[in-house]
Amino acid sequence: MEHQRYIDWIDDRIVDDSRRVVITFLVVTLLFGAGLGGVSTNAGTSQFTTGLPAEEALQQVNTKFSPSFETDTGNTQLIQEGNNVLSKESMLRMLRSQKRLNDHANLRVTSTSSAAGLVAEQLDPEATTTEAQIRAVERATDSEIDAAVRDAATETPQFNSLVSNDFNRGSASASATIGLVTHEVPAGISSGSGQGGSSPLTGIQKQADFTVSSTGPNGITVFGSGILADEFSNVVADSLILTVPAAVLFILLFLTIAYRDLADMALGLLSLFMTIIWTFGFMGFAGIPFSQMLIAVPPLLLAVGIDFGIHAINRYREERENGTGIETSMKITTDQLIVAFFIVTGTTVIGFLANLTSSLPPIQDFGYVAAVGILFTFAIFGVFLPAAKVELDRLRERYPIPTFSQSPLGSEGSALGGVLRGGVVISQRAPVVFLLLVLVVTGGASAYATGVSTSFSQEDFLPPEDNPDYLEQLPEPFAPSEYTVTGITNFLEEKFSSTQSSQATIYVEGPMRKDSALEQIHQAGSDPPDSFVREDGRASSTSIVTVIQDHAERDEEFRRLVERNDANDNGVPDQNLEKIYDYLLDSPVRGQALNYITEDYRSTRVVYTVESDASNSEVTEDARTVAEDFRFDATATGSIVVFQAVSDVIFESAIQSLAIALVGASLFLVLIYYLLEGRATLGIANVAPVIVTVALLAGTMRYLEIPLNALTATMLAITIGLGVDYSVHVTHRFADEIEEYDMTTALDRTVRGTGGALLGSMLTTVFGIGVLALAVFPAIGQFGILTAMSVAYAFLTSLLVLPSVLVVWDRLFNRDRPLGVLPDDDTAAVTDQAAGTDD
Repeated sequence: MEHQRYIDWIDDRIVDDSRRVVITFLVVTLLFGAGLGGVSTNAGTSQFTTGLPAEEALQQVNTKFSPSFETDTGNTQLIQEGNNVLSKESMLRMLRSQKRLNDHANLRVTSTSSAAGLVAEQLDPEATTTEAQIRAVERATDSEIDAAVRDAATETPQFNSLVSNDFNRGSASASATIGLVTHEVPAGISSGSGQGGSSPLTGIQKQADFTVSSTGPNGITVFGSGILADEFSNVVADSLILTVPAAVLFILLFLTIAYRDLADMALGLLSLFMTIIWTFGFMGFAGIPFSQMLIAVPPLLLAVGIDFGIHAINRYREERENGTGIETSMKITTDQLIVAFFIVTGTTVIGFLANLTSSLPPIQDFGYVAAVGILFTFAIFGVFLPAAKVELDRLRERYPIPTFSQSPLGSEGSALGGVLRGGVVISQRAPVVFLLLVLVVTGGASAYATGVSTSFSQEDFLPPEDNPDYLEQLPEPFAPSEYTVTGITNFLEEKFSSTQSSQATIYVEGPMRKDSALEQIHQAGSDPPDSFVREDGRASSTSIVTVIQDHAERDEEFRRLVERNDANDNGVPDQNLEKIYDYLLDSPVRGQALNYITEDYRSTRVVYTVESDASNSEVTEDARTVAEDFRFDATATGSIVVFQAVSDVIFESAIQSLAIALVGASLFLVLIYYLLEGRATLGIANVAPVIVTVALLAGTMRYLEIPLNALTATMLAITIGLGVDYSVHVTHRFADEIEEYDMTTALDRTVRGTGGALLGSMLTTVFGIGVLALAVFPAIGQFGILTAMSVAYAFLTSLLVLPSVLVVWDRLFNRDRPLGVLPDDDTAAVTDQAAGTDD
């Protein structure tokens, strides 16, 4: 065939120019190594929100409705808990903490507030500074403080948002409260909805924590986005420290069993190392940052590389065991395996590149980098490793290099070979019945998998609230950090869920001078959806309309201006709006007005309060419905809407990439088997066990309650790549064997020759990648579990399901080839020996 001459050319280069090939690959490795210094990092959730319409709208909101100064502000929370945080002693602790932070110049504090401060102002209306508030509380009696607490709860709405759900007005007590500290920091920290891997507030909040805690235990915890960002980074680092050594140990253990020769294993490890260097060097040259998503790339490359390496050495040993020389054995090996590796690489690359259809940049980067890495893996294990093995064995003939076992895994007559024949036995006795059973299981798993949930939240990137005991027992540097963020966020959700309202924002662009502009805003809240909080039958909201109405109550002249321009007498002006806006921007409420309308009167925002127990999907759907009621261009946005948009995209990406990967891989296999073997239908048979694997994995995700999140959403497409890896080795070997032997013998030789290498590859990959379950980064742990299970499923379906599929394929599509012909003497001997082993 036409392609054979190219394969022969590669075979010749590997064997005849082996030394030159080895040196060339080592030089290229050095070149890629130079790119490692250019690899940057990117962590957190902000990377996933980039480019979404809701996020772009939020960017516009934060840009246009924030003060146009050179500095920005950031907030720190002082979370206080105790038997009664509204007691005199507790409130003094809060106020003194506020004062210490305010007095620390490096913290750049611009303001502080707390429930204690509001109570102090009830005691002394002129106590506007922290010092004065401390004096007011110190002078007050306990009964006066209790009365002031009740007055603050009645007269100051902000008070109720700063105390926990269990606030008791009668006893003037609560178990938790929040103090707020505002810092002046570099501009742009809050331009997005997600949290990045670094924050200008990190250093400030760490210093604030030290300042508050330096006086001893006081029941106050410092919390904020800077601390959250710091733990994002720590989670990734701790996960790598925990999992990489464990993965290395498992990989070394199983590679030792698979290779059973130190020199061969060293070649395999060197090839794996080169694959990682090439991939990360490429990232450095391409300017692709290393993110949480890309943590999954090295394990995937190891999975495919381990498989390629074991197959190459094992196939070579099969030929050497027959007494064939080094050069001939390697040419036979590469002649067969380069084709198999090419098919695996093609389908795996298709599976990874399917992720490019996602609109989330991190998922696109993952698909791109993984696909390039697989191409590197093909080159290194398909060309470099065989050439290096030729050089090694030539050296062994001249020098006394220690040599251990050189027998292939699963050889004839071995106990392992007999075990691997399970799928062949089934295919001999009842292939159709077995496949019907498999079809039922696959259909049931697929139907069950439709209930898999979708998730995207900051919690996906944070560690568990409490580290498992076995992790706590680890010595340094393997012991994980003491994490607090998850516990704090759970505490806030539990204690303040009903006192702190969530919000959804509608960003509106249009001619706000138009007479109907404010009426549109007013009418949008007249019939609020279920997830929106209601006040007097209307949606609870703040907007330029509420600013106008509030100021009209305090400014008589402005009130008369509004009334003159309110044709329908509903408190909302509907003519001469530019004059209304001009008056506001020349008044003391200018800053408040600019929070809701731009100075060019071309954009506005409306902030709706939503029910705290409403789901993100409900809030997002309702916010989008309200946005559609505007005649101007209106976009629903806010953190809830953005995160739900990411969650929706993750689900769409998972389904879309799965479909593309499945169709693409199937078409590729059909084409390849047509070109190489003249049997296009063999490509369809090759895909059958992969479909079973995907269904089983998706069903397992639901059973284990693992959602489709930023990382696990890629698993379905990846499973096609990994699944095809295993089934291709079986199918391609079978295609070669069926040319010379009858059906039973061809299958028997296939599973004995390929099954042993598949088993070694499967065990190494399952345990090597399965250790990711130890990661304190939850999404990575879930990814490790799913990858290990997908490989195990792929192995089982390739050896149990595929033989029966091939038997049925032979009956339906291979009738032109005579079957049942008695094999020649050599074949008969092989068949008899196989039968003897079964007995």
